[in-house]
Amino acid sequence: MRLLSLVLGLLLLSGCKPDKPMPDNENAVTAFALQRFVDEEEITGAVTAVVGPDGVIALEAFGLADVAKKRSMSKDSMFWIASMTKPMTAMAVMMLVEEGKVKLDDPLEKYVPAFKGLQVRTAQGLVAPQRLVTVKDLLTHTSGIDTAPATPPNQPVDTMPFAEMCDAYAKKPLTDQPGSKWTYNNNAINLLGRVIEVASGKSYADFMQERLFDPLDMPNTTFWPNPDHMDVLAKPYGKDKQTGALVEAKNSRFSEPLHDLKRTPFPAGGLYSCAKDLAKLYQMLLNGGELNGKRYLKAATLKQMTTNQLGDLPKVSFAPGMHMGLGFHVVHQPQEVTESLSVGSFGHGGAFGTQAWIDPVKKRAYVLLIQRTDLKNSDQSDIRREFQKAAKEAYAK
Repeated sequence: MRLLSLVLGLLLLSGCKPDKPMPDNENAVTAFALQRFVDEEEITGAVTAVVGPDGVIALEAFGLADVAKKRSMSKDSMFWIASMTKPMTAMAVMMLVEEGKVKLDDPLEKYVPAFKGLQVRTAQGLVAPQRLVTVKDLLTHTSGIDTAPATPPNQPVDTMPFAEMCDAYAKKPLTDQPGSKWTYNNNAINLLGRVIEVASGKSYADFMQERLFDPLDMPNTTFWPNPDHMDVLAKPYGKDKQTGALVEAKNSRFSEPLHDLKRTPFPAGGLYSCAKDLAKLYQMLLNGGELNGKRYLKAATLKQMTTNQLGDLPKVSFAPGMHMGLGFHVVHQPQEVTESLSVGSFGHGGAFGTQAWIDPVKKRAYVLLIQRTDLKNSDQSDIRREFQKAAKEAYAK
């Protein structure tokens, strides 16, 4: 690193600029491991973090957050973390389970009455479900609820009132018998947000703020980034179909003004955050649900959330060797992209390639933040595999 600093200094003195942005960190372990993905135009840059029970072990930022403006990634860069929201929603549900306000076997219709009498679509026509959809079914993606998004007639779905959106999911019959099949389901997780509202008497967003983000001191975790956040928000990029080059992608989650409170706070994927904030959440999980003397979840509850809930049900999760917990995907047999993780590691990814995985054996959490819109399967990306491999070798031997 001394040599790197010397070279950079000479370049600046000579009036030249380096061809590549220098990593914003001291050791640059994962930055150098992932540099080839920048060189090959798979990503424009990234922020990575390795977290232990006592806090952040390594925090690195490299590449560009905004190519057009030549704005570098920084340790404070914010990202749309998309489905990394899901486990946080699940944590909130389990807080209410601990308080006796929700039961895992409660029928969904208790909280969203529009689901009363909903039938199952089969090749022979509509039939009655063998049992009702439960809260646990929502948490494990086995509800059978139709996965098509709600489509309001006269407004964008991003501004559809939350309760109205949840009622709209009940307008289509179930696609499978409850509990019979794992199907990744954003609608089911959004419905958990409505469960939280009815059981707690608070809006979903307020509950998350009061029970997780404020007490954990996560000031840059929000459903509504404010104008100041725009200076550190990483832009999304995808491949141009003609040239193969990375170009800025258009996506409703980046359509300003992002601070408009009319925008729906999707429990399945609405959050924006940064590595420093997320590190506090995962530090709490590494400590069995407790941080700085405050308990967020009982250790037994967290164990339940990160234990296989579906037995031998086939085709669970997006990578081989996985099980499904309550809101978390769980590594059962480490292989391929999960080869650097221990049995029992748990976590979740996001649509634009963000990843966070907690290894309870090595006592490490690995956070990868990128904004690549069109990865075929971000959970199985080479970027994730190489990051976790480098991070384990450097910080979790």
